[in-house]
Amino acid sequence: MTRCAPATRLLTVLALLAALLAGAAPWAGAADTPAVTLSASQAGTGGSVTVKGTGWGARALLMMLVCGRSSPARGVIGGTNSCANADGRAVTTDARGAFSRKLPVAEPPVPCPCVVHVATVTGGAKAQADAVLKVAGHPVAALPAASGTGQLAMVADTRLDGSSGVLTWFGAPPARTFTFTVGNVGQSPVKDPVFQVGTAHGVFAPVYEEQQWRGTIAPGRKARIELPVELDAGAHGSYLVSLKYGGKVLAEQPWGVGRPWGVTLFWLLLCVVVPAAVFRIGMAVVDRLRPRERYGQGRHRGAQHLAELTVRLPKVRLPRRAPAAPARGPADTAAPAQDTLPWFAPDTGPGGPAAGQLSAPPDTSRTTKGNT
Repeated sequence: MTRCAPATRLLTVLALLAALLAGAAPWAGAADTPAVTLSASQAGTGGSVTVKGTGWGARALLMMLVCGRSSPARGVIGGTNSCANADGRAVTTDARGAFSRKLPVAEPPVPCPCVVHVATVTGGAKAQADAVLKVAGHPVAALPAASGTGQLAMVADTRLDGSSGVLTWFGAPPARTFTFTVGNVGQSPVKDPVFQVGTAHGVFAPVYEEQQWRGTIAPGRKARIELPVELDAGAHGSYLVSLKYGGKVLAEQPWGVGRPWGVTLFWLLLCVVVPAAVFRIGMAVVDRLRPRERYGQGRHRGAQHLAELTVRLPKVRLPRRAPAAPARGPADTAAPAQDTLPWFAPDTGPGGPAAGQLSAPPDTSRTTKGNT
């Protein structure tokens, strides 16, 4: 035994070195279970408690809430609808999976028993833990009777059935059917089980709604269950649908919801059509209300201006026309008709040369010289 002791110690040291090189703590043993502790077990509204946690995933984002109608054994009955969501706090664990942060105490929307509920939002595997907290001055009511709680287990994979229609493309609430198969692993039948279906968007915690399935599942039997799931109007993006029963999450199913492009197209058309319609209506109103007298006044002014110009122009006196010749008799029909101008013809006016006399040649005529 004495000779074997050094060899045993050497093997132990080598095992420790191998564990350290592998990056695991040799004294940690199995994986740690998430746990939560409070600095005080009772606090009043407006106060705060320090929440400490260990055994969580490294660099994991957690959500802390004060929830009513809850117990560490049964979890939060009613989901986050039983919690003071407005006063919740988010916290990120360190590299060892531990955290410590103050949480304001607020009254949940349902009576106590109350707990501080801590659940994983992102990072690592999904986990949750509860710590009992007495909220001073908040009413307390007994928990509902548990009938078959914890007797159902998931048997087959879950899926979301259904598709989006034309109305969803224009902003109608997306809807699906959450289909899954569970089996009764207990010793007593489960009648009309109540499931909690929650939807989470992004990093927010799921919002659960209770839905009751009508039917009885005998021990050792399984049943196919379909529950409706509906989002808000205009919802789009990545969602996560969770199924919880008896305070335990049985299944999760991702759901990618497309953007309602019909709403975007509607607003684009509205931004184009409405200004065009307003412009057309405005032009019609302007054309209707435009004073037509303006054009009349313009024409009147122009007419006045032309009249002034006409008045200012010198007056032109037209020559008087000769009196009409008297009617001739039959004897005068042989005389040729002569058209006379309103003025006198050359050499016929008063003071002109007599008939038969030659008139002097004009100044412009060329003079002829006789023989000298």
